[in-house]
Amino acid sequence: MKNPVIFLVDDEKVFLLSLKKQIVRLGYEVVTATSGQEALALLREQPADVVITDLVMPEMGGIELMQFAKELYPSLPFIVFTARGCVESAVNAIKLGALDYLEKPFTPEAFNVVLLRALEFGRLSGENKLLRGHFCELYSFQNIVTQSPAMRQVLELAAQMVESPTITISLTGESGVGKEVLARAIHYASDGLPGNFVAINCAAIPESLLESELFGHVRGAFTGADREREGKFSQAKGGTLLLDEIGDMPLALQAKLLRVLEERTYEKIGGSKPILIDCRVIVATHRNLAAMIQGGSFREDLFYRINVVPITIPPLRARKEDIPLLIKFFLERFCKQQGKAIQGVSRAALEMLSAYDWPGNVRELHNVMEYAAILVQDGLIRPEHLRIQPAQTVISANHDPRTIDFRITLPVEKVSLEAITQKVLEIALKQCHGNKSKAADLLKVSRKIFYR
Repeated sequence: MKNPVIFLVDDEKVFLLSLKKQIVRLGYEVVTATSGQEALALLREQPADVVITDLVMPEMGGIELMQFAKELYPSLPFIVFTARGCVESAVNAIKLGALDYLEKPFTPEAFNVVLLRALEFGRLSGENKLLRGHFCELYSFQNIVTQSPAMRQVLELAAQMVESPTITISLTGESGVGKEVLARAIHYASDGLPGNFVAINCAAIPESLLESELFGHVRGAFTGADREREGKFSQAKGGTLLLDEIGDMPLALQAKLLRVLEERTYEKIGGSKPILIDCRVIVATHRNLAAMIQGGSFREDLFYRINVVPITIPPLRARKEDIPLLIKFFLERFCKQQGKAIQGVSRAALEMLSAYDWPGNVRELHNVMEYAAILVQDGLIRPEHLRIQPAQTVISANHDPRTIDFRITLPVEKVSLEAITQKVLEIALKQCHGNKSKAADLLKVSRKIFYR
């Protein structure tokens, strides 16, 4: 493993040689320079792990050197030296990008602590850069395979939003169509956003905790708040915050979110200091928000605030021409993961996959193909490897709230009044979110008859 390379820059040659010996004893390589210009020329030829420089030097000082060097290596850690009594200059250097400072004279122990901290920062920055590169490749627009005209329009609109990080984007579509995948693609295509992609599912967190999860809280804000906590808005600083399933956000919190998005500031629970929002906000939902407004469960003013750039992702059954492409894409990935040589799918299996209506959309197709890839032994996926129901019902998330879609598909040999009745009951239950009494009312029958 290559030893870290430390650049030492100071116009005092005796001090420079003394410090070099100390660093060499620690097992690191050292490159010395007696001026900012010399150090910059050396950096153009050889990268460094850490640069340690004096602030005050003739012609080019430490701050100027740092600014030029960070054009070459943006995450390169800098430690600056300052004379006794000039701490203000060092603090200014930190504001401009230095990691730490040392006030001359300093002890070897103090120097070692600062140097190790800088090396660790550089290591983590390098890992973060590699990880971000991996995610950029994994979640790029190129990995959203499609030949559907409707889906291509979606991707074109999303790509146009990459350079507009202050605009709120609203992603709608049924569960499993890929709303989070598209949100990540927008984030990782934005080179100007150095921060993280942070997602929160508003439906998965209890109402009493959701506000704290979003905005954080100060110590003592409520019972159990024994320490200060950062929220998702803070964690997404410089990046993207995805508010998934925003249709499930409580009304009281909707009002607070509206104010936050309008003013671009928020306050922690129990705090009074406004904090500036420094992230792109993307919202997503599978619900029909327009219908929820009519029912009084979603605020109309918030709807218009988040609906600046509405993007609706079509369900898979509306773009079945993408099914062969997605199958190929998934199988190539599973071949790498499982070390198998899968030839593809048989004609009968492809016909079965194409005829299915995919109520779980792309997520369901992914799971079906992963299961089939595990089962197949001879490299060709056949109908017996596919875990899909022979009959299916479809309820669109964006259907007219005054209607219910009772489309039913059954194999000819299984068509019967009993089977049709069973499917109607299933649709009614799904429409009423599993509430049997409401499902019975919907079908205009008693609960007793519904059960029977």
